[in-house]
Amino acid sequence: MNGRVCVRTVSGPLTGFAPGFELWLAARGFSPSALRHRRWLFDHLNRWLGLEGLGAADLTAERAEQFLRARRAEGYVTWVSPRSVGLLLEYLREVGAAPAPAAVVAQGALEELLEGYRGYLMLERGLAGSTIAEYERVARLFFGQRPVGLALGELTAGDVSGFLARECPRRSVSGARHLVSPLRSLLRYLHVAGLISTPLVWAVPGVADQRDRSLPRAVEPAVVARLLASCDRRRTVGRRDYAILLLLVRLGLRVGEVAAIELDDVDWRHGEVLIRAKRNRQDRLPLPVDVGEALVAYLRRRGCHECRALFLKAHAPAGALCGNTVCGVVADACKRAGVPRLGAHRLRHTAATEMLRAGASLAEIAQVLRHREIKTTAIYAKVDTTRLRALAQPWPGGQS
Repeated sequence: MNGRVCVRTVSGPLTGFAPGFELWLAARGFSPSALRHRRWLFDHLNRWLGLEGLGAADLTAERAEQFLRARRAEGYVTWVSPRSVGLLLEYLREVGAAPAPAAVVAQGALEELLEGYRGYLMLERGLAGSTIAEYERVARLFFGQRPVGLALGELTAGDVSGFLARECPRRSVSGARHLVSPLRSLLRYLHVAGLISTPLVWAVPGVADQRDRSLPRAVEPAVVARLLASCDRRRTVGRRDYAILLLLVRLGLRVGEVAAIELDDVDWRHGEVLIRAKRNRQDRLPLPVDVGEALVAYLRRRGCHECRALFLKAHAPAGALCGNTVCGVVADACKRAGVPRLGAHRLRHTAATEMLRAGASLAEIAQVLRHREIKTTAIYAKVDTTRLRALAQPWPGGQS
């Protein structure tokens, strides 16, 4: 929309909620111009409800769609999608003015099975919501390819092998690993829940790859320096990105762990930070001086916000970052620095490699990276060429 939006108070069932809506938006970091546009839409909805003889309690998702259809019929081409009224409905539901969205009731045997599976993954396995969603997607894919429906009593190892034979060739090595792991979890649940009599988890083979035969790909120090220097620390978002990159490369955190840090997790007195890792594990790591200074510089510009997440989104509505956004921070830094795009996990490898070069033992690196098994950390022994050279045996027959 071009030009200034003129907002005037109109009568209707939502009039009393207008001031609170403006304060609610302002607290989420919306600019004055963005606030005016949303107040204009609020008043339009308020007027429409009054003309239709409806109240705030009638504002269901279906009524909101009816309002949007009316806007489109009047010739409006902006603010006519379901997303445009998303924040408005969220606020009205939060204050109890509009009814909560109707709960989705599981229908059919598959939905009931998946509902139990989700509960198992959350309560028994302690998985994160994003992981549960990925596991559910694989479960739907698996059952969607069965011509006889669920028919769990007829499920055999051949069915599992056939599914993998169809799906794995379509994927990369990494994609195949992200298929077999959820499938093993599903088959394990079916057996534990008594839905199948045979533990078919053993019918899922491992994915053959060169992961244990190659060296961990660390990032060169010069590239790391360019990534850090690309952050414009005169701006709040630059300070945020600089602190995130330091956490990744100095402590070797995973992207989800960075996004999960809250303000109360930083113990400034003892110089520690609480890390929420996989499977609801919590660990405390020492906070390096340079990382602590970067966090302080960001917090001075972050401002007060009701969200307790340490790192906030740069655009309204303000809120906590997600793991994908942290990956985007690394990708944007690569673009600014003029280096090939790197995955955020490469910085975790970099942290481990630099610790090894500084003389840290594998046990110490495992403690920082929070590996459950030392064999996971052992892959970094391959990059310690100085120590490996001392183990090399003389070539038979003397020097060549």
